[in-house]
Amino acid sequence: MAKSKILTAEQEMGLRKPIDDYVGKIQDKIDSLRVDGTDKVVALQNSIDSTKRDRTLTKEERDSRIANYRDQLAKARAVEEKNKSQISGLISDAENYLKAHFDKDYYQAVKQSCQQEKIQAKEKYQQNISKVEKEHQQTLAKLTDHQEIKDEKYVYKNRRFDCKMDLDKELQRIKDRRHGAYTYKYHLIDLLRMSKFTFLESRAQKLENYIYTFNRRAFLLQNGLYIAIIIIFIALCTLTPIIKNTPLLTYNNILNILQQASPRMFLALGVAGLILLAGTDLSIGRMVGMGMTTATIIMHQGINTGGVFGHVFDFTGIPVVGRVILALTACVVLCTFFTTIAGCFTAKFKMHPFISTMANMLVIFGLVTYATKGVSFGAIESTIPSMIIPKINGFPTIILWAVAAVAIVWFIWNKTTFGKNLYAVGGNSEAAAVSGISVFRTTVGAFILAGILYGFGSWLECVRMVGSGSAAYGQGWEMDAIAACVVGGVSFTGGIGKISGVVTGVFIFTALTYSLTILGIDTNLQFVFSGIIILVAVTLDCLKYVQKK
Repeated sequence: MAKSKILTAEQEMGLRKPIDDYVGKIQDKIDSLRVDGTDKVVALQNSIDSTKRDRTLTKEERDSRIANYRDQLAKARAVEEKNKSQISGLISDAENYLKAHFDKDYYQAVKQSCQQEKIQAKEKYQQNISKVEKEHQQTLAKLTDHQEIKDEKYVYKNRRFDCKMDLDKELQRIKDRRHGAYTYKYHLIDLLRMSKFTFLESRAQKLENYIYTFNRRAFLLQNGLYIAIIIIFIALCTLTPIIKNTPLLTYNNILNILQQASPRMFLALGVAGLILLAGTDLSIGRMVGMGMTTATIIMHQGINTGGVFGHVFDFTGIPVVGRVILALTACVVLCTFFTTIAGCFTAKFKMHPFISTMANMLVIFGLVTYATKGVSFGAIESTIPSMIIPKINGFPTIILWAVAAVAIVWFIWNKTTFGKNLYAVGGNSEAAAVSGISVFRTTVGAFILAGILYGFGSWLECVRMVGSGSAAYGQGWEMDAIAACVVGGVSFTGGIGKISGVVTGVFIFTALTYSLTILGIDTNLQFVFSGIIILVAVTLDCLKYVQKK
């Protein structure tokens, strides 16, 4: 009885024929109505565009042709408008027919046939495996020579592999058949509406394509780490109320996580561009310390208690707004200055960013520590935080700064020539150079962008912490920023990464650290957790790279 549900190709075409005939007749009517209307409008618009780009024509010839095309276009649009209601009625008729008959009379039958074919294919596979096993045992019983036995086992292994390959091939054919039947409906709608789909139709097609192309191994490689982290968070959310008698996922806790993540977002976005170029930056933590110290000195409450190279600064004569702007400018300029130096050495002398940024790290820390004697400069003006990052009905607006940074960097990466060059150089710098892209400018540009973001991030962290800038502040932050990018899918192989991944990575690490702190886990053990996550993330990234190769 099951076999009776399996359709031959002829039977499937027979089920589809009434649909093709009905919708086909309507499509012919629509096509005839579009000939002097919509089709002509599209053709004339293309002609106008090509004429505008044609440099072989004189201005008079170009204007004359365009004027002629526009006259014809006006007539074609009039025909299009005249036939619009009739075409809409025909499309509606065809769509109603498809809703009533496609799924019921055709697709469900093909789907059931595919299910039965799948069962049949697996049964045939088991039969073939049993047959191969039986023949293998019979052959082994006749053999006595060790080498012959070894050869027979090798042949047996290959025959089993061939059976598995045949099964996979048959399952793929069945999968293709079901997918083809499902998408045929949208093929007909595509012709009727000239590639215009509703939101739900577009979602349905994307879901179907995802299911059709789904690969378990690829899915686990892509999302295995996130699944593991989600499981860890679920465990933390379960354990925290039991151990600490307080829930973890509260509104205030989530806001605290977002506040802590906001300055770090700038740092992660900055280094993400360098990782995209198959590089890194070890000086981020020291950049933060330098920026925090600089911003605290400029925005300090009263005369500074400490000096820089023995000189005590007093910026109290400058209005608060002016000091805020000056502090931001100083942070951005200083950070950009050092990243530009590292970028030039990396791009000009092909020096690995590990070395150039490590040198930056040592120079910055040495200069800032020597200049300030390593002391903390205390608090900034108390009015500044409420002016820059006020809380509106309890909502910390520092989050909006991070959102703005994400939006700007996303635009740079995805909508500008520089962003496209960034991916190209990161993917293959030699090929990018051959295609006319300046590898030097792109590399230095990435370092400059990183410096601007570091400057903003350190300035924002100073405002969030109300000062307390010192050379030691930010130690280890480079590891958090790099780890966030790696966990977010920005590959160290270069040319692979998304802004959404960076954002996800920052939130993951900030939330994990916050959760472990609330749970009372020792800070040193938190490093262990972070290290394991980084190791797993890079391992998965390497596996994806090997699989791609």
